[in-house]
Amino acid sequence: MSRRCELTAKGVQTGHKVSHSNIKTKRRFLPNLVNVTFLSDALGRPVRLRVSTNALKSVDHRGGLDAYLLKASIAELSPKAAELKRAIAKKKQGEPAAAAS
Repeated sequence: MSRRCELTAKGVQTGHKVSHSNIKTKRRFLPNLVNVTFLSDALGRPVRLRVSTNALKSVDHRGGLDAYLLKASIAELSPKAAELKRAIAKKKQGEPAAAAS
């Protein structure tokens, strides 16, 4: 399992651990990933994704998983999230306009 957020594509970064005597040794900065189950309103089912806690805040800020995926570009999403985006867009396109009001 890769250490990459499925929504924001945030991954591992590298840097230096710097000692008191200023000796630099390589280290890895791992993203804070959590397994989360989102509820998709358009699909009507739960969706499990491995996302960063930063992405969780972004999803809440944008108004849920459906709104976040519709606004995000496919280039930054994982293949699983990109497939979800296509399915949600397809469902939203098929909805009648009267149901939205």
